Amino acid sequence: MSNHDPEIVKDDATPEAPALDWHDGDMPYSTEFGDHFYCRTDGRLECGHVFLAGNGLPERWNEMSPAGDTFRIGELGFGTGLNACETWRQWELFRKPGTRLHFTSFELYPMQRDEIGRALARWPEIDAQRQALTAAWPDEPSGRITIDLDDQTTLTVVCGPALDGVTAEEADFDAWFLDGFAPSRNPDMWSPELMQALFDRTRPGGTFGTYAAAGFVRRNLAAAGFTVERQPGFAGKREMLRGRKD
Repeated sequence: MSNHDPEIVKDDATPEAPALDWHDGDMPYSTEFGDHFYCRTDGRLECGHVFLAGNGLPERWNEMSPAGDTFRIGELGFGTGLNACETWRQWELFRKPGTRLHFTSFELYPMQRDEIGRALARWPEIDAQRQALTAAWPDEPSGRITIDLDDQTTLTVVCGPALDGVTAEEADFDAWFLDGFAPSRNPDMWSPELMQALFDRTRPGGTFGTYAAAGFVRRNLAAAGFTVERQPGFAGKREMLRGRKD
């Protein structure tokens, strides 16, 4: 596993992150949004259930051509980097030679290196990915951060308002992880405008998965053009949503 210095495109408009609270020693809690960064039962397993399986992964990676195919994942809310690390771990297990993964995340308040390391240390399964990410993470995260995690994997974190970041992207995303704070606490992350921007930048046949099941989230995704279906949620949560751009 190799690390490379990150490419950083500065953007002085990135707001300063509010202070974090820490629950149970290593679980970050956002004082700005009044919510935890991941499921308190097990955020890594939730990633597998909601975001990977919700988007038909890793099975869809088997369909990629080794002649240079790139699979593009977009994520709303980078947070601790947990989803990126678990996705990278799974990608290393199932990828084909010659294929690439580009994981692009949109984050208003990027964490500091030590905060990411502290939050991810609770999962030994992703310790190698955690160490690689924190080693490559910039001292002052802002703007557009691009890190080549290895020769088949690129991570981009776009710091700033999600709608601005998504709108500036190309229409080539294969899958979306919708992982902002709870819709009741951060409704801007689930707005009709942002859901429409996601749809417009998704390839035909592209998908999304999200733990959120609020009625207005479902309606906004459907109004944007996605086919939306309810699925059983993680760890006793009644429902989650997944969908597809037909």
